[in-house]
Amino acid sequence: MSDKNVISLFANNKKDLANHTADEKIKFYAGFNYVKLRKDTNGNKFNKESLLSYAQKCHYMVTVMREIDGETLLYRYDVSNDDLFKFMKSFEENTLNGKIIEIEKYFPEDLA
Repeated sequence: MSDKNVISLFANNKKDLANHTADEKIKFYAGFNYVKLRKDTNGNKFNKESLLSYAQKCHYMVTVMREIDGETLLYRYDVSNDDLFKFMKSFEENTLNGKIIEIEKYFPEDLA
């Protein structure tokens, strides 16, 4: 999700707060803003099995910038949904280093 989409998500919630329930308002926890959603955009409750199936298909292309020998390089990692947290933790543990530039979601079976 791009920064524009994230800003839009929160902006839409801010201007429509009167139409939302208390748990759909922007909240802050553990250093992050978030919005809890109980229903999709069509007003339907979420289906656990559908969400898990969707998640299994997701992969993320993570672009990392590194400076090596005075040269700026980009590394692009294909990370499955199941490995995303492990990948992020590798930066905290200094197994991987660099600056994450972008995380883009894609579905490998949809690629040409």
